[in-house]
Amino acid sequence: MNFKLSVGSAALALAILAGGTLAAQTPANNVSASAHPNLAAAQRLVTQAFQKLTAAQRANRMDMKGHAAKAKQLLIQANQEIKLAAEIANQNHK
Repeated sequence: MNFKLSVGSAALALAILAGGTLAAQTPANNVSASAHPNLAAAQRLVTQAFQKLTAAQRANRMDMKGHAAKAKQLLIQANQEIKLAAEIANQNHK
């Protein structure tokens, strides 16, 4: 029984640590709104979604078995892809 409790405690600690690490990587809005208004709007929505997930984690005092943390990681990836899309658009307009 103690082993199960220890494993559960370790898993909870790792989930909290992962959530904190992801929170430090909040998506940044780096796409120029004047050059790419649609991509900039998409980035703002990604940031808002990330913030809402963080609020949900705090409200529930847990990481929801890692699903919220995974969703936040995917939002970080989406934000990076949006930035890359803007960079490609910039290259195509030279």
